[in-house]
Amino acid sequence: MKEHLLVIYPHPDDEAFSCSGTIASYTSKGHPVTYVCMTLGQMGRNMGNPMFANRETLPTIRKKELETACESLGITDLRMWGMHDKMVEFEDDEQLAARIKAVIDEIDPSLIITFYPGYGVHPDHDACGAAVVQAVGMLPEDKRPPVHCVAVAKNTVEKLGQPDIVVDVSEFSQQKIAAISAHQSQFHAQIKMAEKDKQMRERIMTERFWIYKF
Repeated sequence: MKEHLLVIYPHPDDEAFSCSGTIASYTSKGHPVTYVCMTLGQMGRNMGNPMFANRETLPTIRKKELETACESLGITDLRMWGMHDKMVEFEDDEQLAARIKAVIDEIDPSLIITFYPGYGVHPDHDACGAAVVQAVGMLPEDKRPPVHCVAVAKNTVEKLGQPDIVVDVSEFSQQKIAAISAHQSQFHAQIKMAEKDKQMRERIMTERFWIYKF
């Protein structure tokens, strides 16, 4: 079976901390990665520090940041859907799921990474994860790729248990730090903190996923 990773997130930078090491583990072996990013993060609260973006320029800046992050990770199939930030939850559920299913049908991924519905904290995260799950659920059971979900809600472990998959991605630390650093408008403070905080650096080199059970 060929390996092809499909990552589906709503915002530029969602990939950086959560799964960029896993992405690098695929591309380093020559396996293709398709990244669907639904929005350009137009409503992001951070404008850089010191501030170098404004509400008008932020989408263009974040688009470039995302492209730079993908280059550092070896992603050549980046699909930016141009939906509006903070509006994913108001998309037609069936239409969004059908659009995702079309991508799945096209590339036949061996694995999908997204947010765990209900445990993403941000409404766009939850809506994205729910649409992915709905799309995969439309496939015959024997044709469904595994869905590995990122969960960041405070009650995640209480409700879902410990993560099913814990990956040490320190082998790909250079690529992961480059991906995080590419998102300067959003992560300036975290980048500076990681430079000084050994525990934080060690923490971000571990990626955690919960397997969605249909």
